[in-house]
Amino acid sequence: MARDTYESPLSSRYADKEMKYLFSPDMKFRTWRRLWIALAEAEMELGLPVTQEQIDELKAHKDDINYEVAEEREKLVRHDVMSHVYAYGVQCLNAKGIIHLGATSCYVGDNTDIIIMTEALKLVRNKLVNVIRELSVFADKYKALPTLAFTHFQPAQPTTVGKRASLWIQELMMDLEDVEYQLSKAKLLGSKGTTGTQASFLELFEGDHEKVKALDKKIAEKMGYQGCFPVSGQTYSRKLDTQILNVLSSIAQSAAKFSNDIRLLQHLKEIEEPFEKNQIGSSAMAYKRNPMRSERIGSLSRYVMVDVLNGAFTTATQWFERTLDDSANKRLSVPEAFLAVDAILNLYANVADGLVVYPKVIEQRLRKELPFMATENIMMDAVKYRGADRQVLHERIRVHSMAASKVIKEEGGENDLLERIAADPAFGVTLEELESILQPEKYTGRAKEQTEEFLRDVVEPALAKYSDVELEKAEINV
Repeated sequence: MARDTYESPLSSRYADKEMKYLFSPDMKFRTWRRLWIALAEAEMELGLPVTQEQIDELKAHKDDINYEVAEEREKLVRHDVMSHVYAYGVQCLNAKGIIHLGATSCYVGDNTDIIIMTEALKLVRNKLVNVIRELSVFADKYKALPTLAFTHFQPAQPTTVGKRASLWIQELMMDLEDVEYQLSKAKLLGSKGTTGTQASFLELFEGDHEKVKALDKKIAEKMGYQGCFPVSGQTYSRKLDTQILNVLSSIAQSAAKFSNDIRLLQHLKEIEEPFEKNQIGSSAMAYKRNPMRSERIGSLSRYVMVDVLNGAFTTATQWFERTLDDSANKRLSVPEAFLAVDAILNLYANVADGLVVYPKVIEQRLRKELPFMATENIMMDAVKYRGADRQVLHERIRVHSMAASKVIKEEGGENDLLERIAADPAFGVTLEELESILQPEKYTGRAKEQTEEFLRDVVEPALAKYSDVELEKAEINV
């Protein structure tokens, strides 16, 4: 490991090997050679003077890339594609004359970018599935555990721990739909030529438009795609990069929301992210257990959400059939977004798999607030069974609630609202009777049932399509 040269932490610290390989030079140049073989095969099948022997020679050397030859050649000609055409030709003496026949640099460059992004999106999809699985187990386990819900981070009606997790899952399900939609319409650039008119191929095929159209179709099929963009300039529309970055940004938004919720819950000591036996939370305060993984999710998510602007500006500033001000930006913005989302989903799965729940703390906080939330039920019972006047009771509860709040906020005392109501003859109820009303599960509405129905009717059918996706335990560098 070089210690005197900058390395992206996304590569050296955060992302997995599989995602890093997709954006490696080796993946790129191997894909170039696969595309050159597909082009040669398609041209042969359509009647151009390309032989099976030449194709066999190309296939024989598709993976043993002579990088040294290509690098030396690039120093001379200052062109990466032509350097690799030359290096491939050094290995394939019989086929060197037909390598890259009729194509421009974007034939290998842009088609390879699409292929890599598509494969990377499949990895993202699989990791999304794993996170949804982990959260589904958690949601099912705690579907009935009452907890204090918050609006504006102020106490509101109770919900359940599992129901709250279902909200996290639902956002990831929306992201999964977007990923699948993007994959469903994946297209290659194909072989469009210098300005997208396919003029060089029309010349090769002596004016036969049908063969030129068939060339695109054959290349797509050989590379495992349904088809190619019907029209283009020299490049595929950079709007594709924007769309893909938008999908990645959406995943980052969902993850950031989850991480913020976990950080707040850890502050409340209700739920904590995993904390390893020998992990140090603070160099100064030995007792601290900082939510470092959730914080990293938030940090990387912010990067991805901002990174999406690169795609938007690059798309908007392309001139006519192409300019080259996209290249340097794409080399950074697209791989880094995928590597960051890979790291985010690794962290998300790790946190979701190891969440620590403290039911007693959850119950304690809920019971402190529950008397205020139970006042509507107390009032209705008094009217229904004792013939009390609702308007009178409403005013009495308002007065008692204000007094109890003052004890809590100004005096640091306990919530004594129930004692005040029991002592008020207008309600005609004992403290024991009031205590029986305060069963937390009475105030969670359909939270448990909603969670069960959501997992059964929505999540499980969606996950069934991914039964072949193995559940992976990501190694996290904290």
